[in-house]
Amino acid sequence: MSWASEPTARGTAMVAQARPVPYWLDRPERPEPRPRLTGAVSADLLIVGGGFTGLWAAVQAAEQNPRRRVVLVERDRIAEHASGRNGGFCSASITHGLANGLDRFPDEMPELLRMGRQTLDDIEAAVERLGIDADLERTGELDIANFDWQVADLQESSSQAALLGIDLPLLPGPEAQERVSSPMVVAATLDRDVVMLDPAKLAWGLAAAAERLGVQIFEHTEVAGLFSVGERIRASVSYGEVDAAAVILATSASPSRIRRLRPYTVPVWDYALMTEPLTPVQRAAIGWSGREGLADCGPRFHYFRLTADDRILFGGWDALYHYGSDAGPRHEFEPGEFGLLGEHLLQFFPQLDGIRATHTWGGVIDTCSRFCAFWDRAHEGRVVSVVGFTGLGVGASHFGARTALDLVDGLDTERTRLKMVRTKPVPFPPEPLRWIGITATRHQLARSERREGKRGAWLTLMDKVGLGFDS
Repeated sequence: MSWASEPTARGTAMVAQARPVPYWLDRPERPEPRPRLTGAVSADLLIVGGGFTGLWAAVQAAEQNPRRRVVLVERDRIAEHASGRNGGFCSASITHGLANGLDRFPDEMPELLRMGRQTLDDIEAAVERLGIDADLERTGELDIANFDWQVADLQESSSQAALLGIDLPLLPGPEAQERVSSPMVVAATLDRDVVMLDPAKLAWGLAAAAERLGVQIFEHTEVAGLFSVGERIRASVSYGEVDAAAVILATSASPSRIRRLRPYTVPVWDYALMTEPLTPVQRAAIGWSGREGLADCGPRFHYFRLTADDRILFGGWDALYHYGSDAGPRHEFEPGEFGLLGEHLLQFFPQLDGIRATHTWGGVIDTCSRFCAFWDRAHEGRVVSVVGFTGLGVGASHFGARTALDLVDGLDTERTRLKMVRTKPVPFPPEPLRWIGITATRHQLARSERREGKRGAWLTLMDKVGLGFDS
């Protein structure tokens, strides 16, 4: 068996009547828009970006120093982009997985693993302390081998984890299928340090908590430029300006206000669907009683999970890049991608034949060549950026924000001394080399899938020069 390479009639039928908007944002509990910033505002700290990173920075800044005047501005609405379009997997990993961390920061992995687990605990504690209802479930995650040739990768991950004192058990076929009833499950590893949550409800809750702590939040307010004026930073916005002592830029896949940082990330498109709620019969047919987050482990992969009302979110597989880093909203709707996801869901769970998707959507990921966040200091350290989470930022954004606060406050901490924090990834080349390289890599990833994981000369070269690229 192999994954379908084209949409099918049944996959297309599943998604054909779905609403082309993110499920998380298409609900009556979404808050009304906040006003945009007009006139002149003064702040001790300006935060640019109303996603997880910016919101965690705002909450932590206000809790650390209640007298600090904090202003947060968002170009659109809170959680409108990556933070409201993801799968809601909140992982303890701040390095985009164990293997990537070992490859990039081998000497720091014990500390990074400890900090990651502490970050997950801190997120759970903050959600409880702040009274946020985000449907948190500490279910863990099953990483699944769909084919025999993928089992060796799971065995290696389990062994690497054991050497670092991490329990990442390998579940053989029968044991894995007891957890999830699917013909596409050959084996799995169980990562217990993953929380499933409702990402939009978390973001909305963080915004409300920040305001209770005294943070001013403005939506529909885009920062056009940043300028040093003496020892202050002036941010020009659509209908006014902000005079700030310091700035944190948490702009995800949007072009950075620091122009020299733009080559370090590219906007890569990811797509997802959400099904209607499963019936009790359908729930019983697929097993999955542990409600773990699921992800398969090939060169291209899916991620999927159950919501609080037993819908299935199913996303991933293709990672599309458009020439010139085009992140225009027209790319949010890709019928072929949704039809293919529908077919893949039915391949994984043939028991669900006839189920319908209620929502389909796309969104961009702030992809960097090392797959995990990086930081930058500009304007003599008064402006700090943190971007590049590459699709695993729900949990890592808390760590990213906390570290950005350390940097903007000029603190010498365990976090700021990390090589991970002090270094940057390899930048992407300019166009047309960028498009050629990413497109060639995507084709080689598909070829690798067909060749049972053999990466070939091109992917091996990209790995060696630090421009490795996975779906």
